[in-house]
Amino acid sequence: MPVELRHPGVYIEELPSGVRTITGVATSVTAFVGRALRGDVDTATTITSFGDFERVFGGLWRDSSLGYAVRDFFTQGGSTAVVVRVHEPAADDVAALTVGADTGALALVAASPGAWGGRLTAQTDVAVGDPDDDDLFNLTITDTGTGAVEQHLNVSIGVDSPRRIDTVLDQRSNLVRVSGDLPTTNPGAAGPEDATGGNDGGDLTDANYTTATGMQDDKLGLYALEDADLVNLIVVPPYTDPGAGVPVTEGGVDAQVVTDTIAYAEARRAMVVLDPPSDWASVDDAEDDATATPLPDAVPASKNAVMYFPRIRKPDPLRDLQLGTFAPSGAIAGVIARTDTERGVWKAPAGLDATVRGVSQLEIPLTDAEVGRLNPHGINCLRAAPAAGHVVWGARTRVGSDRLASEWKYVPVRRTALFLEESLYRGTQWVVFEPNDEPLWSQVRLNIGAFLTTLFRQGAFAGSTPREAFFVKCDAETTTQADIDLGRVNIVVGFAPLKPAEFVVISLQQLAGQDGGA
Repeated sequence: MPVELRHPGVYIEELPSGVRTITGVATSVTAFVGRALRGDVDTATTITSFGDFERVFGGLWRDSSLGYAVRDFFTQGGSTAVVVRVHEPAADDVAALTVGADTGALALVAASPGAWGGRLTAQTDVAVGDPDDDDLFNLTITDTGTGAVEQHLNVSIGVDSPRRIDTVLDQRSNLVRVSGDLPTTNPGAAGPEDATGGNDGGDLTDANYTTATGMQDDKLGLYALEDADLVNLIVVPPYTDPGAGVPVTEGGVDAQVVTDTIAYAEARRAMVVLDPPSDWASVDDAEDDATATPLPDAVPASKNAVMYFPRIRKPDPLRDLQLGTFAPSGAIAGVIARTDTERGVWKAPAGLDATVRGVSQLEIPLTDAEVGRLNPHGINCLRAAPAAGHVVWGARTRVGSDRLASEWKYVPVRRTALFLEESLYRGTQWVVFEPNDEPLWSQVRLNIGAFLTTLFRQGAFAGSTPREAFFVKCDAETTTQADIDLGRVNIVVGFAPLKPAEFVVISLQQLAGQDGGA
């Protein structure tokens, strides 16, 4: 009852409807892990455009394929990326600068390692709001490389001040941090002073990504993605040294990193977009590896991994727009994101609509026969299609080999399942600690059923009616008294997936001896 009934009259009571709307999660948030010119190290940073990447991570860089992959992702139609910068430390890789002298010397360091920090300048002045406060001063930081300027006004060296300089810089500066102890006297009017040191670190190894001790516990490298709320696709662009005179974009990824990334993706209900190994110089190489027993470490079989072949060739802005060879994973992730937006996660990201924009040519042009050699082994191909351009011409996971007969053979089927799992996981959190009996079970059936019905109407499932497309079971049959005693609610959800039409068979028959008269 809403209130105690004390006097005759009408009382109003609002009753809960039991409807708790389940919202589908995003399906194409793509994580990129690699080397960058600047930015926080081992930190998951969300960006929504390549302009964001240029501002936060420094843009394209000849010694890293990360920027090219992110550029291709947004070019193809991607909308949200999560970037983790990994870095191999080196001597003096963090630039330092000091402004002021003696007891007023304020020691600063660049906010992140990289040669970019060597282009910083700092100066101070005392044109403050309260001239009687001897601890107050203003700090101006200039990044002469980009022209960015930060002004931090009325900051203080006072330990108890709410404008204490180290706290202000930690929370508001993208350029510098305080190094060591605060000065004991005001820096006064000093500078500008130039930074010294700063370099881009050493070449990356598997230890920067997954294999160093304690990385998962400390959320370093790939595992920095633990701080990202949602990740649907994971891309690790090539980083190994391909040899003298060859761009790093034509390198590869260590086999152990591939294995660890797939394991992490499976735990996060995400897909890994794999690049073809750097030593695949022909269709024969790809077919030999795809049919080897056991499979090479660089070509693992996993329901949460997809691989595309061959590499793509595009103009490189850092090489006077000459054609460069790039791994396709970033572009493919963008095509997947575009397809999700236009058609839904249940549509295969392949076909004449799945064009790879801006590609001048493929590293290895493929014929129908050559595609037919790789497709049955779960290697998705890129090819040139007359009038359409360069398109994705395959939609199989790495367990899509015909000989495996996996239920997760097709990319859209697997991604639809992951989408449902993540959406239902988030949309049923309210069930925890509710009274475990039929009223709860009926609410569960109602809400999950409503969510799946909406997807059915959008064309997500096979079948002509909801009954044919899915079912939701949560009752005394799925949740026994023993389960109730253990605090469990068992929900069984089934769906009829849409599978792509890989092969279109047209049968022609000649009609002979027909009378053409009336």
